[in-house]
Amino acid sequence: MTATISPSPTPKPVEPGAPPPAEEQTSISRWIPAAVILAAWVVVWYFTNGTQTLALPGTSRTDLHDRLTEFQNELLAGRATNPVMQFTNAIADALRSAVEWLQRMVVLPNFPRPVPEIGWLGVVALATYVGLVVASWRIALLVAASFLSFGVLGYWEDSLDLLIITGISVVLAVVIGLPLAVLIGTNRRANQVVTPFLDFMQTMPTFVYLLPIVLFFGIGPSAAVVSTLIYALPPLIRIAGFGIREVSATTVEATDSAGQTYWQRLFKVQVPMARKTIIVGLNQTTLAALSMATLAAFVNGPGLGKPVLAGLRINDVGTAFVPGALIVVMAVMLDRATTAASERAEKVARGGGGDPRVRRGLIIGGGVATLVAIYLSRTYVGLAEFPAYSIGDRVASAVSDGVDWFTGTFGGATEWIKDLITNQFLNRTQALLADSPWWLAFVALAALALVFGGVRALVSTVVCLAGIWYFDLWHDAMITLNMTLVATVLVMVLALVFGVWMARDRRVDLGLRPLLDAGQTIPPFVYLIPVLALFGPSRFTAITAGIVYAAPAAIKLVADGVKGVSPTTIEAGRSTGQTTWQEITKVQLPMARGSLVLATNQGLLYVLAMTVIGGLVGAGALGYDVVYGFARSEAWGKGLAAGITIVLLGVMLDRITRAAADVRRDDGPGPRRAFHLRLPIGPPNN
Repeated sequence: MTATISPSPTPKPVEPGAPPPAEEQTSISRWIPAAVILAAWVVVWYFTNGTQTLALPGTSRTDLHDRLTEFQNELLAGRATNPVMQFTNAIADALRSAVEWLQRMVVLPNFPRPVPEIGWLGVVALATYVGLVVASWRIALLVAASFLSFGVLGYWEDSLDLLIITGISVVLAVVIGLPLAVLIGTNRRANQVVTPFLDFMQTMPTFVYLLPIVLFFGIGPSAAVVSTLIYALPPLIRIAGFGIREVSATTVEATDSAGQTYWQRLFKVQVPMARKTIIVGLNQTTLAALSMATLAAFVNGPGLGKPVLAGLRINDVGTAFVPGALIVVMAVMLDRATTAASERAEKVARGGGGDPRVRRGLIIGGGVATLVAIYLSRTYVGLAEFPAYSIGDRVASAVSDGVDWFTGTFGGATEWIKDLITNQFLNRTQALLADSPWWLAFVALAALALVFGGVRALVSTVVCLAGIWYFDLWHDAMITLNMTLVATVLVMVLALVFGVWMARDRRVDLGLRPLLDAGQTIPPFVYLIPVLALFGPSRFTAITAGIVYAAPAAIKLVADGVKGVSPTTIEAGRSTGQTTWQEITKVQLPMARGSLVLATNQGLLYVLAMTVIGGLVGAGALGYDVVYGFARSEAWGKGLAAGITIVLLGVMLDRITRAAADVRRDDGPGPRRAFHLRLPIGPPNN
């Protein structure tokens, strides 16, 4: 997904009691027709609600859904002669063989050996050594502690399986993504062609990849790798391409004058100068791959996602907590390792990085110790199979007991909060969106898109709404849209409160930013576990998980936008006697409106992705339709239709918010300096 921020020029200070500037008046005037549209919608709804809602009861399917299922059956029946299916099956076989080979190396017995080729001691030593080589001894200790926690908590094999899927996907992403990044970084036309595909891939919620991938690649490791690759590829292409494209034109021209070739310019100037940005892209891709590899448990992908999914299905928070916590440990380890590698590469490029003789000694000594550990793990069974511990079971039992105590003690309070949000917000807005006749909601949403985003947003909205209507899941789509909008409003409330607070108080920023960074590192699947413990399975659970997932990114965007307001402008306003409230509402927030629109854009799409996952915990609507399509082969077509409908909702919301940002930019007087900020959907650590 992309968004555009355009910082405003420095405004004149607003005197207390003065009328709002022309730009603010234009923004206010946009709400007047919106209010008229909403009022007319409510009036017509009052007389027509409950009619022509296109609701599809329970597990019912339409003829279109059955035709999509027949399409799947025909493809499967003819896969022996279909060249496309033969090609994808060959890829699936190759990926499956690669995963199984690595599993025999470090996870599963490699018969006739009763143990893997490299036992747990060798794996821990090798991973620690890699951390030392690419980063520092501190990262090496973090890696060692993380790997030991996988075994001590009883999930050694599942953890390594998840790392294998993530690692293969990242390697393939680098092989495919870096050439494309170079292409879009050095060729403007290629950038214009590739960018829309990246937008589409990043706007599409993760669940939607899985159904067609299962059709062409089957289930198991191959489907896990392919779905992870598709999800993890765009951040690397986009960020690395941006870094190459942003290399100083003056530097490139200076080296061109020396007569260098295209390849010399690329490998001696552009790539080295963009090294830090490229590694940031690799960081984002690695975390995105880990996130999707966890969700790949839905297609029988190996890894920690399986025990998490098993715990969620039986509503056992303790069972899901331990593997969920290990996913967080793995995410933090990978994030810190790739970030430290980026920082070290920058230091070395500038001639730093510590005493080279000491580092050379550490690397040589660590290499010898690693070889010894690998030899011992191949020789002694006790050093090949991780010892059995019951710590994980005790932690799971303690978590379950703690959850039971908390819900028994504070269950009334959590139930009151859930009922308040559900009855006062969810049910009321859902009645308007989902219980309106489909044509009324269609016209009203299109009219609101026109008001806030102009003709571009109107065209995108009409096309997407027509697609939603065509796929026969209109009512479920409106329920999902309602949950997304309500959750986004709550996300933006949190973003405004904490973002402004962070921007105005450096101590608050220093205290909250590490927590927000950690929150953005956690894969979305994990957020369901504590929320499920507090509120049980319901729509509210899915919405709350979406809020927790989306809030860190939105808060940081608002904080950075408000913090970027010129101090000179703020001081000029204070000199006129502005109060703190006037300073925030009349200067800082209007100046940071680009960041606010981007935060809203990110919040909408993060929440939409999470409410789909929330289909596992009672969210119903499109999320449940997709999960049901996975579970029942005869409902595959309905699951696919639900997935496509989710994509259409995401594209519609993305286009409206982006168009609204452009309209706001065009409203303002004076020259504008525009720049583009690209953010991937998933678990970015921006």
